[in-house]
Amino acid sequence: MNDPDSRRAIEQYRRHAPRYDASARRTMDIRRRTIALLGLAPGEHVLDVACGTGLSFPLLADAVGPAGRVTGVEVSPEMMSRARSRAAAAGWPNVSLIEAPVEAAALEGPYDALLFHYTHDVLQSPAALANVFAHARPGARVAVAGVKHLPRWLYPARLYTLWKARPYLTTYRGLERPWTRLERHVERLEVVPTRLGTNYIASGRASATMAQ
Repeated sequence: MNDPDSRRAIEQYRRHAPRYDASARRTMDIRRRTIALLGLAPGEHVLDVACGTGLSFPLLADAVGPAGRVTGVEVSPEMMSRARSRAAAAGWPNVSLIEAPVEAAALEGPYDALLFHYTHDVLQSPAALANVFAHARPGARVAVAGVKHLPRWLYPARLYTLWKARPYLTTYRGLERPWTRLERHVERLEVVPTRLGTNYIASGRASATMAQ
């Protein structure tokens, strides 16, 4: 299967960005559940990996308060433009944005918490994960949500899931267990299927031995 392709992702999200917020409404309950697993406290620094249009920013900024910090990294210029507009409209002085592939982003940790919300391409990139976790505190809380394959015997439903996910990812690699590469960096990763097994939510803590 093909590797994640940031250039292809930019092209896909250039087309998808205008309607992204509307399409993401159906997973807002998962977004809230996933962010809640981070257990954020006032004053903490959280990284929103592949932050998109910044739909998680209100929840993150409220949780860390004015003394905390929210950093979002995003490869798509069109998605980042909307994230910047959202942050400016809300007047969040403690939200900073980095427009770059996650593999090459100049991250400004250390981060107390990491959010991966529907970031399948990032989870399949060893270089992206290495960069993120090199800037995480040992024991940083990690929360993840995304799409995954149904069992093989549900083949027609698997095809439907792939069709729905197509605008959001550039590789189908790893959809059986999207969190496999993450397990190298996260201790005691707990995975819970949701939405009849088509999606999942996971959480754990950054490994002290992997953190730099």
